[in-house]
Amino acid sequence: MTSYIIPFVIVLIILYGVWKKIPVFDSFVSGAKQGVQTAFSLLPTLIGITACIGMFKASGGLDALVRCLTPVVSWLHLPAEVLPLALIRPISGSGALVIFEDLLKDFHPDSYIGKVASVLQGSSETTFYTLTVYYAASSVKKTGKTIPCCLAGDIACFIFSALWVTLLL
Repeated sequence: MTSYIIPFVIVLIILYGVWKKIPVFDSFVSGAKQGVQTAFSLLPTLIGITACIGMFKASGGLDALVRCLTPVVSWLHLPAEVLPLALIRPISGSGALVIFEDLLKDFHPDSYIGKVASVLQGSSETTFYTLTVYYAASSVKKTGKTIPCCLAGDIACFIFSALWVTLLL
């Protein structure tokens, strides 16, 4: 049944447009044109983020940050092995996926670390990527308290991922 939902919705949209006497194909082409323009306007920002992440990892900055934060994380009884995932996930989904796969290879999916990494990967967001896309698309310049609030949510996600795995084991 699920394979029929998307075609059903598409047909429903087309029928609604015809019923309301809306030029469906022209509306589609106009929307596609706006989508391409938005994608091109976001491209420089996304390339910049990707380059910065690559330089941060290649320079050893991520490893140095993990070493600095490991005592705090250990004091909180959180798995320090998952810290690189917690640090990269808000910035890059693909970078986090590579770290996540490495954690599963090294520690096995059914281990405590594998479970915490799985919960963290599944319940957190690529905060900076999302903010970049939304703010660039809407031309917002003043982010206000959005970034600190989002980062607080990412920290809470890391802590509660470990907590819930501990409680549910």
